Amino acid sequence: MKTEQGKRFVQMDGDWKEAVVATQADIAKLPVTNLQEGVYLVGTGNTGAAGTFLTLGLVYFAVMMVAAFSYRVPEEGWRPRGWSPPSGDDANKGMITSGNVDMDQALKTPQFYFMWVVLCFNVTAGIGVIGVAKTMMNEIFGTTLPSVVNGAFAATYVTMISVFNMLGRIIWASASDYIGRKNTYHCFFVFGTLLYLSIPWTAGQVSADPTVTWLVMFYAATMIIFTMYGGGFATIPAYLADIFGMRFVGAIHGRLLTAWSTAGVLGPLAITYLRQASVEDSIRSLATKVEDTAFIQAFGAGKDQIESLMAANTVSVSKLMEIVPEGTIDPTPGLYNTTMYAMAALLVIAFFANLAIKPVASHHQIKED
Repeated sequence: MKTEQGKRFVQMDGDWKEAVVATQADIAKLPVTNLQEGVYLVGTGNTGAAGTFLTLGLVYFAVMMVAAFSYRVPEEGWRPRGWSPPSGDDANKGMITSGNVDMDQALKTPQFYFMWVVLCFNVTAGIGVIGVAKTMMNEIFGTTLPSVVNGAFAATYVTMISVFNMLGRIIWASASDYIGRKNTYHCFFVFGTLLYLSIPWTAGQVSADPTVTWLVMFYAATMIIFTMYGGGFATIPAYLADIFGMRFVGAIHGRLLTAWSTAGVLGPLAITYLRQASVEDSIRSLATKVEDTAFIQAFGAGKDQIESLMAANTVSVSKLMEIVPEGTIDPTPGLYNTTMYAMAALLVIAFFANLAIKPVASHHQIKED
């Protein structure tokens, strides 16, 4: 085996082919259980991702087409049996408008942009965590509670994310009928901020005292966060209808969904960048604790090449932890601390945006004949 520019190569049939060395710590983070530590050639495996996404795409297409052609516009004046529109104090309490705002006029109101920030930042925080939930579970608890958090546990955790996301859409949307849409989002941002801040604290506690209690707290906190992510999507159409009226709520909702598109890019980018910065800081810190000869023997280059080694993913926190002096604290559980603080900050901003939402001024509403 040889190392060039941070990459490892093995000789096969007279040719040098790129390879990766999988340690037991690396394999423990994978959702499969039949792999052994060793050397693997790059590009020779099959993850099954292409077939999985093709199957999901076909199923989603079929379901969406059936649902789309099943929709019908209700008859004029139709109402659910036993339902009557709120009036008086009930309507004012929920900020429910009695008029309608045109879809183009809605873009001229501050309420639209406050709601855009509310949805964007709520989704940014939620989608960012969903994207790394399994990795975060493995890195925080896989190193501290390896007998509990293995590949199968992490896979089950991902399944429960979907379950609680769905439950949140039902529970929070239903609750908003009683406490109001604005108060529902206040709950998202107040409780969400506290829950995001609890994750770094839990990670620190499990490093000092690796017990299942901290795993349970982390599990519960993240599942509640996922209910709020789903609940935010389910509640926003009703919130729009309360503020702008029912007539053009579909078109206004479509324009507000640009916030979701923005969050779909912003969330993963932010969490990836912040985590990578934490990883690189941890690697640099751990490298200072390793003897020069041990570092060269492990990675085929000196510490002066650490930046290129990191760029090639040759050096990692887990590999450094195998050669650092005994007693060195593993920084892995704290890799997401900065990310969680940033997500909490976004929710604080969204809280004040939601607080600023007031009923739309009457001059924005359509004048009915």
